[in-house]
Amino acid sequence: MSAPKTVLITGASGNLGRMLARELSARGYRLRLTDIKAFPEDLPAGAKFITAELGDEADMLRIADDCFAILHLGGVSVDRPFEEVLDPNIRGLYHIYEAARRAGARVLFASSNHAIGFHSRPGEGEPKLDAPGSFRPDSFYGLSKAYGELMGRLYWDKHGVENLNLRIGSCFPEPVDARMLSTWLSFDDLARLAAAFLEAPRIGHAVVWGASNNPASFWGVDHRDRIGWQPQDTAEAFRDKVGQIFSGNPVAERYQGGSYCANDYSRKGFSPRDAFSLED
Repeated sequence: MSAPKTVLITGASGNLGRMLARELSARGYRLRLTDIKAFPEDLPAGAKFITAELGDEADMLRIADDCFAILHLGGVSVDRPFEEVLDPNIRGLYHIYEAARRAGARVLFASSNHAIGFHSRPGEGEPKLDAPGSFRPDSFYGLSKAYGELMGRLYWDKHGVENLNLRIGSCFPEPVDARMLSTWLSFDDLARLAAAFLEAPRIGHAVVWGASNNPASFWGVDHRDRIGWQPQDTAEAFRDKVGQIFSGNPVAERYQGGSYCANDYSRKGFSPRDAFSLED
């Protein structure tokens, strides 16, 4: 890499934002970091931190100016009521895409498996879920992520803003339950994906499953070849440790979104097993 490129990371004070800031700084990128909370550790080399809210359009336009790429990790990141999701995840995302359009930047959008959470988990020998056209959100949070992916579709088709929508499964230091044997994304695999996104010559509008190389994955075809990314870690190394840890909730265990599907579940008249035959 010749001259350092400026990369904006939103939600930079969170666990994934801090990890990516360290990793991308070590790769020589000049970083602009933003969050509503102060950065809780020493800034990596070549990084500048700016406190800002996603809902402030003027701040987002200013902060993104002259950036090559935006890694958008900011916003509500868990299952919350609609009113809490609305401003950062809906209006705030619009501000990010407007900032990207004006700066000529590409966007990596931290989407989520909860955009497709009400798909049933595939049984042995059944086909895995492919990325295109698979929205089935399991919460207002998941709905906001589906909206975010569609925002990327619009901004690519109408304005040529390249974007990669990363449907993150479960990104933690290691899996903590049986479901994560299918959904786990290691920190190292995420860092390698972010670097591949930044270095790819062309992306267009892409959707990639955010999971490591897990044989038990729920997910199939995506657009990872566009950035040349292949995960190197696997959840199988933790099977003996977590393979018998289940939620005990039949709704959570039936659907890919797990507990987010079970939260406030009030559908009446049939069991989750019956729903399997009627869901389409």
